[in-house]
Amino acid sequence: EVQLVESGGGMVQPGGSLRLSCAASGFTFSNYDMAWVRHAPGREAEWLSNINPTGTTTNYADSVKGRFCISRDNAKNTVDLHINNLKPEDTAVYYCARPRDAGEPSDYWGQGTRVTVSS
Repeated sequence: EVQLVESGGGMVQPGGSLRLSCAASGFTFSNYDMAWVRHAPGREAEWLSNINPTGTTTNYADSVKGRFCISRDNAKNTVDLHINNLKPEDTAVYYCARPRDAGEPSDYWGQGTRVTVSS
């Protein structure tokens, strides 16, 4: 069974930093792209970043480019999202995600970790 467990969220002041982490199990982690997505209240879910299986290629949404950094450790089956210079508009629940396999109905998401940016 695919499991994705996020951690590292919390309440931080504007300008602060956080490291979110996602522990994966139930599949061969090193075979898959991984992604981070966030969902803020009253807004559509927003794709933030993804990373290829070897960690050599990363992509970012324009809204977070330069402030967010995705990384992975295939030995530990983890994917991290480092967030710098947090802004109030970064307040959201953050999810890591794994793409579906052919024939599966949907991508896999974890339960999320909440980030609140407030002074």
